[in-house]
Parts: sequence; C-alpha cells; structure tokens
Amino acid sequence: MKKNPGTVGRRYGELLRSLDLIQADDINRAIALQDKSGKNLDTILVDNGMVDEVQMLDALSQHLGMETVDVKNIQLTPEILQEVPIRFVHRFNILPIERRGDTLRIATGDPLNFNSMDDLRLLLKCDIEPMIAPSDDIQAAIKKYYGIGADTMDSMMEASGEEEAKGPDESNIEELSEDASIIRFVNQIMMEAVADRATDIHFEPFEEELRIRYRIDGLLYEAAIPPSIRRYQAAVISRIKIMADMNIAEKRLPQDGRINVKVGGAEFDLRVSTIPTPWGESIVIRILNRDSTIFDLKQLGFDDYSLTKFNNLISKPHGIILVTGPTGSGKTTTLYATLSQLNQMDVKILTIEEPIEYHLHGIVQVQVISKIGLTFASVLRSFLRQDPDIILVGETRDHETAEIAIQAALTGHLVFTTLHTNDAPGAITRLVDMKVEPYLVSSSVIGVVAQRLMRRICPNCKEEYQPEHDMLQGLGLAEPQYADAKYYHGRGCENCKFLGYRGRTAIYEIFEMTEPLRELTVQRVPASKIKRLALEEGMKTLRASALEKVHQGESTIEELLRVTQEW
Repeated sequence: MKKNPGTVGRRYGELLRSLDLIQADDINRAIALQDKSGKNLDTILVDNGMVDEVQMLDALSQHLGMETVDVKNIQLTPEILQEVPIRFVHRFNILPIERRGDTLRIATGDPLNFNSMDDLRLLLKCDIEPMIAPSDDIQAAIKKYYGIGADTMDSMMEASGEEEAKGPDESNIEELSEDASIIRFVNQIMMEAVADRATDIHFEPFEEELRIRYRIDGLLYEAAIPPSIRRYQAAVISRIKIMADMNIAEKRLPQDGRINVKVGGAEFDLRVSTIPTPWGESIVIRILNRDSTIFDLKQLGFDDYSLTKFNNLISKPHGIILVTGPTGSGKTTTLYATLSQLNQMDVKILTIEEPIEYHLHGIVQVQVISKIGLTFASVLRSFLRQDPDIILVGETRDHETAEIAIQAALTGHLVFTTLHTNDAPGAITRLVDMKVEPYLVSSSVIGVVAQRLMRRICPNCKEEYQPEHDMLQGLGLAEPQYADAKYYHGRGCENCKFLGYRGRTAIYEIFEMTEPLRELTVQRVPASKIKRLALEEGMKTLRASALEKVHQGESTIEELLRVTQEW
C-alpha cells in the first residue's frame, strides 16, 4: 500500500522540529508546496531557506545514529550498482554505496522510511545499513549511473520477460510505441534535455546501440541511458514520429515534423527531422522555447566599439546588412534583437523565414513552404508590393534571392539577410560568386557582421590559472604587452555539470562598406585584399573580439582557439 506523502512528510517535519531545525509553520508550508510540486520534502525545505542542509544532515545523523554520505563525490563500481535491481533503486530513491561482508550500505533521502529498509533486507537477503544523503543528490546519481529512464526499461523487460531476447516483434512496433512505458521514456528524455538547457536532441542508431546526445552550449554530450534501450529503439523512434505527426510506415525517406510540448509551465516548439540509416532512422530534435526573451543588443555580447558601429549600420535608411556565420552561431538571435530595437509604430517590418523561430509582436512574419512554391524569392517579390521599410530574408541561398534582395535595397529598403562565410569580408566575394554583378554588390551592401558563440566560464567555479607558455606563444600572447593579463577557467561544479562552462556570449566582426572598399569590390579582388584594407580602416576581427572576452574573464583561451581561426 502506497504511503500518503503528506503523512510521511509531517512525520519527517516533526522530527526536524523536535531537533529545533524548523518551525511548526514551516512544516505546513513545506507540505503544501510538496503537494503542488511533487518534490521531496528535504529539497523544498532547503530550496526555500527553511533549513540549512548541512545542519539538517548532521542533526539527523546524530539523532538516528546514521552516517552521512556525499553521493556527488564518490565513484561507484558496476559491481555495487548491480547489488540492487533498478526498479527498487527508483521505487525507494536509494543508492547502493558499498558492500561490507554481509552488509550492504545504502544512501537514502528518507531516513525515517524504515519499512523500505526492511523490504530490502527481505528482497536482497542481506543486512542493510542506511546512510543519509540529500534526495536530489541521490536522484542525480541514479541518472548518472543507471541512465535516464532506466526504471522504465527495467519494468518493460520484466513485464515482457524479454531480457535475453533481441527485442520486440517489428509487427508490434506501432502498438508498442503507444505503450505507457515508451511514452514515459520519451518524455523523460525531452524533460532532461530542457532541464540541461539543450538546444538539440540526437537519436543515433548504430549496430549495437542507440546513442542519445544533447547539444548544450554548442557542443554535443552523450546522455546517460540504459543499454537495454537498444531493444526498444524502433518503438522509441515511432513514438517520436507519432508525436511529430509523421508517417511511421515510411522509413526509407527523410521526413520533417514538429511537436508542441509544455515543460514546467513553459511552451516549447520541437522541430523534428529524420533520415534513414542502415541501422534504423536517425532523428534530430531542435528545441525552441516559445517563451524565450528577445535580448537587447548589449546583452548579446557586443562590446562598446562594435555596438556603436552596428547601431550606425542599422540606422541607415536603406541598403543590405549581411549577417554571416555557421549554423548555430546565433545569427537569428542577433537579427531578432535588431528587429526588436527597430520595431516602431511608424516602421513596417516584414520577414521571410525557414522556419519562424520566435514570433515578434508588431512584425509581419512569413514562413517558407517550398513544396507549394512559397520560396524566399517568390515571397520577397511579393514583399516589395507590401510597402515595407525593413525586410528580413532568413537566408540568401541562390542568385535569384540575392538579386531580388539587392533590388529591394536599391529601391529604398533596409534589408537584413544571412550568408554562410568564414568572416565578414568573405561575404562580399560570396555574393559575386553567386553571379551578382560586383557593381550591384558595392552599391547595395552597407555592412557585414560575422559572428560566433563562445562558451562563458561558469561563474560558480571560475578560478584564475596560467595557460601553457607554448599555447600563449603560438597566439602571440607571450609578448610584454600581455605580461599583466589574467586568464580564467571553470574548475567544474554541479552548477555547470562539471563542464566548467555555463551559457554563451557572442563575438562580432563588423565590416563597414567604405568608398575604398567599394572600389575593390568592383575590381573583383580576392577576399584577402578586401580584408587587409578593412583591417587598415579599423575592423576588429573575430579573434580580437574573442581575446577581449578572454582578458575580461568571460571565456577561455581554449574557447578562443575553438571558435576562431586567425587574426
């Protein structure tokens, strides 16, 4: 029979009150919060400042005669993890710590749950020694060691009796994809991704495994999942396709879909893409938060010098401003922040995007639908009859779109668009390569902004350190003028999942078209010559911008090397 959480919580709270750790009113308030949130009582008490965690654990340890254990900083062996079946680990929220003879030491967040310890003694046929640890720390350790959704997989195999089988019958995949356990597992993966601030989830099938990875702050990290998930790979993939309104019978062709979900009160738009592989369909889910705040330009990472130059560009009445960078470099965020700044009652702004990532109030946005002929070029032609002041073209991919955008700029419109180039000056030659006449490029382009995203050092574990001399020398940072420079990195902590980084900031390279640069453009000179003149005129490179972030203690030398190529 399942215990009443309120009864258990009150008993736990009364013990803490008897130890003079909390007040009676705090017990009632904490239990009310527990009923709403479903969180553990000790977590609620600590998070809401009702009790100090260290004092609470010490007092409970002395009163109950139990040791405390720091489950965050111990390394458990595969052998000890196998001591307790996964379903009991999750059911009782416990973690096996070590075996001492006939006694198994177990961490628990509920030291008063003596019945669960008695059940474990009967189930495991050995003595149990409970140890006290915070409930949240135990749950995090369970995910780390057993994998996300391990209890779900374990219960499915127990119910089907297929531990040794290769997997479920293919003919039963559609039915299995609607199974409550598969639904719960997919939901757990998505919720974990949101909690970890992931922008993408990758489901990648291989011969012997299904790998799931999250992209966090631009880099991919493997999610901890149970190996048994490989047996239910087809059902998991089918479940995602059903959620995205895709054809689950079609496994030979790529498909695209979308899912709308709500996690913790926030709404998320998930863009789903599938491609066929020899071992099953590979799926990537892009996570877009509908409730995300559009930042202002200063918050994105512009330094004062670059922000002044950029504001000067976007205040021009007409011309093209190109934003360049690889996929995932923050171009869309910069453009949305720009449009939000320019969005006034007396200005008409139109956008053509694929897809629309965020909806902006007061701005008319159109989404490309290529299969019905709604392309960048066709919509852009229609835009010119809509009396706009400012136009955003999500991406310039071909000669036709580039030519229409240039005509729009030459007829008195301010046009923003994106290109994929390595640096700002390279955008000029890229347009010429797209068969746009150089004289049209020189007369329409007023500026180019290249950008990248650098990971920020985690503020919680940031510390000063000295990089290797050879690395500094290779970057030219061993010179006397850098002798007083300080360098920082993240030590790694729970706050940043021991990565040393949390969040990202943008770096910018702003190329402003001047008369000498227009002349070089018309002459079809290489991008290297255009860049050389732009540097002489004061353009700050991406690497120089990144170095400022390093010396300001925002990012690291390693990040500078990762995201930039040359001075």
